[in-house]
Amino acid sequence: MATEAIFTSLRLRTSPSLEAFLVTTVDLSDVSLVQTLASVSAELVSCFRSVRFSFQRRNARSLIRKIEVLLVLFEYLSDDSGWDSTAVMCFKELYIFLHRSKLLLQYCAQSSKLWLLLQTPSLSDFFHHLNRDLSNLLDVFPFNSLNLSDDIREQLELLQQQATKSTTLFVDHNEELLRERFYTFLNGFENGEIPNTDELRSFFVEKLGIKDPKSCRDEIEFLEEQISKHDCDDLEPSRSVVNAFVSITRYCMYSLFAFEDGVEWSVVESSKKQRKCLVAEEMVETFTTLPKDFVCSISLSLMKDPVIVSTGQTYDRSSIVRWFEEGYFTCPKTGQKLVDSSCIVPNRALRELITRWCAATEFGESPEEESPVWVMQTRASMAATKATVLILIQHLAGESELAQVVAAREIRLLAKTVRERGELIAEAGAVPHLVKLLKSQNAVVQEQCVTAMLNLSVCECELNKSLFRDENDCLESIVSVLASGLTLEARGNAAATLYCLSTVHEYRKLIANADGCIESLVLLLQNGKPRGRKDAIKALSGIWRDPDNHSKMINSGGVLALVKALADEDEAVAERAVVVLAVVANHSLGAVTIGREESAVAGLIELMRCGTPRGKENAVATLLHLCVNGGAVVVEKVVRAPALTGLTEKVLRTGTDRGKRKATALLGLFLDGCENTAMMRFVNREGGFETHVSLPPISVPVSVL
Repeated sequence: MATEAIFTSLRLRTSPSLEAFLVTTVDLSDVSLVQTLASVSAELVSCFRSVRFSFQRRNARSLIRKIEVLLVLFEYLSDDSGWDSTAVMCFKELYIFLHRSKLLLQYCAQSSKLWLLLQTPSLSDFFHHLNRDLSNLLDVFPFNSLNLSDDIREQLELLQQQATKSTTLFVDHNEELLRERFYTFLNGFENGEIPNTDELRSFFVEKLGIKDPKSCRDEIEFLEEQISKHDCDDLEPSRSVVNAFVSITRYCMYSLFAFEDGVEWSVVESSKKQRKCLVAEEMVETFTTLPKDFVCSISLSLMKDPVIVSTGQTYDRSSIVRWFEEGYFTCPKTGQKLVDSSCIVPNRALRELITRWCAATEFGESPEEESPVWVMQTRASMAATKATVLILIQHLAGESELAQVVAAREIRLLAKTVRERGELIAEAGAVPHLVKLLKSQNAVVQEQCVTAMLNLSVCECELNKSLFRDENDCLESIVSVLASGLTLEARGNAAATLYCLSTVHEYRKLIANADGCIESLVLLLQNGKPRGRKDAIKALSGIWRDPDNHSKMINSGGVLALVKALADEDEAVAERAVVVLAVVANHSLGAVTIGREESAVAGLIELMRCGTPRGKENAVATLLHLCVNGGAVVVEKVVRAPALTGLTEKVLRTGTDRGKRKATALLGLFLDGCENTAMMRFVNREGGFETHVSLPPISVPVSVL
């Protein structure tokens, strides 16, 4: 982030203050100042003298040579002191110059080749401004006031002359030609003309040295990172143009490098996953319990959407927004007045850490993945993507399992982020090949294919869903993965796919009638991983939406499984289940079925006691629907529940708006008897209700646990 901030200041032609470069307090007086300059200069020379820069070679080498001369000066003066104020001021300016140089050299050394190529004009401009600043600084530097040897003075005079002569902007001609060539490929795809493979090979392999699939993948990931990191108006070229270059590079990766070299492609597929696994293992070993930095100091619970306020403190978005809505305009932790209460910035780094920790430890419900940055798809991007998809489909239809894994993974990723890509992939004919590979005995192939189908089904495109419906054995193959998939992840993704398909009304009955579908969802809900259990709940809710499926879902154990899920060790699973049970209980058949289960009311009461505000809200709603639709026997079970009224009153006082309405209705139902004579007889037999005021709260004479 510091690098981007410095480059932004350079782009705006402003010079950041000295404090912007000081992470810790540094003594910048007399001897300590020059010793610090000598240390920083030596570090720069040591780190970058032997670096082979892909681009900006001449500018970088020229800058390093200038720093080497400055290093000689600093080492010569490191034991002296007592300089005048002008010299001290110049030394401080040199300190800033060195740090700006370090940032720029690091950026050129660590960035991807394609990104550096696209940034050729900007980077050349940055080097030019650094050189100009050094020239201006040397012009006013009081060399005569320093006790310099003739040799040192001569070197500084030469440095000053070189800096003065090189004040004109230098852009490497060969690099500029390469950049223009890259844009030629972009224009070709824009006009529907796919560049010749030999031309692409000459550019990527011979000119840029991108010689294997892993190098291509690294380039793609770096470009995608720039799209997500920069604001819309802070990226040159624009996001859509960079995205088009990503698509072109992806096409080149699959068109230039064959799958015969399995080692190279297996490295591409596994390296990123291995990095994530290593990070996850390290986090689990470091944090055996919930890290306090992951907990919101307002809600005292795990943050799902951490944001930073103007004081630098981080809170969960929902908690701090509620804090502001209640009229508080100070920082909850520090008590400082917030400059702008509406200015909250996502803490993406912390969100990523929380997500990885939750995934590694399977703790609760991790934050949902942040929505990918929306980027307009240009004609060039779509043309390159289409050409890539056609290559991938050929590999799906081939015999190589490695090629199938790579192709399915890429289709999964392409369909994940952009709706237009999902439509394009389906239209290109990928669905039949994915369906066929669902029966693969290779666990990785199967998991990648079912996940690709999930991403295609998520796409809000009727064409994709109709292709699923019309494809022979498509639904049966998905259900087969759900029932006997080779990994729990594949089974969970199959359940999620069924849920997405159930958003189409005509599909719900087909899913419910698929042989063993509901029973397999029940098994997944009982034995799956937390995410798989949540996907099973969503799929069951989609099936229940069709009234014709109610009896089948009850007879197949779907409702019973949802009731048992109320006691799930994962709070997020239990709260997902109660959402669906509230809908099920809104139908008399569902309410009666839920009421027959002895654990149902107890599970709902426990959620009212220990659940989140949303969980309490849905628990009260479910109890209300049970009383209205479940008949006298169910009503009796509800009313006899220990501590029910006290917990309901608590929701009435502190719950969500919807929870308060449901709690009011439930208490009113008890008071009025809901025109249910059976309930009234029971209430009278138990001694009636005590009404302390004309409105709730109302107490019931039952024992409290």
